[in-house]
Amino acid sequence: MSRVALVTGGTRGIGAAISTALKAAGYTVAANYGGNDAAAKAFTEETGIAAFKFDVSDFDAVTAAVAKIEADLGPIDVVVNNAGITRDGTMHRMSPDQWQAVIDTNLGSCFNCCRAVIDGMRSRKFGRIVNIGSINGQAGQYGQVNYAAAKSGIHGFTKALAQEGARAGITVNAIAPGYIDTDMVRAVPAEVLEKIVAKIPVGRLGQAGEIARGVLFLVSDDAGFITGSTLSINGGQHMY
Repeated sequence: MSRVALVTGGTRGIGAAISTALKAAGYTVAANYGGNDAAAKAFTEETGIAAFKFDVSDFDAVTAAVAKIEADLGPIDVVVNNAGITRDGTMHRMSPDQWQAVIDTNLGSCFNCCRAVIDGMRSRKFGRIVNIGSINGQAGQYGQVNYAAAKSGIHGFTKALAQEGARAGITVNAIAPGYIDTDMVRAVPAEVLEKIVAKIPVGRLGQAGEIARGVLFLVSDDAGFITGSTLSINGGQHMY
């Protein structure tokens, strides 16, 4: 029986690449999404991966969704916390709602999803958790104090949970992507994107599949001795 993997934000962008890579590697995948029903339906029709709509920032919604996924597909052995939003703005213009929405969705979701599966992983003595951070959580970014704080928090969350899970056979790692060729990045004005690429030593944007391959390694049995680590996949833009 194949292991069940939950990927949050798993029907678009980096999340879609992770979901499809896990399925190709033999996992049974549950792809979460938050609001775009049309995109989720198209993703499921194209890939055959089941999509589950729930708000990852809502603890009760996550708890109920995990129970449904496990009833439908089996116990969740792999969680990839990928869901994230941006609400950019400089501090003097940022509203409390902009701050809280990003903290709750990007960081709070990691707690919500991990809390919902951790007891089962501990009882089975196996688990793989990969949290998707960001280069901007490592280096900071102008106009993103909320996003940088949430992503930086993910890196600390990863190290602490890794210590708790280690003796129970649960590894917890993070990936910090740099600038990846997704719809969100493509929406950046061309002159701004040109300046971003100029700062990347390898001279190009990353591909979502490159992040997915990092996830595949970290959730594999071969990575059982790796926990509490952050894998930076950023073309050399920030070496940390």
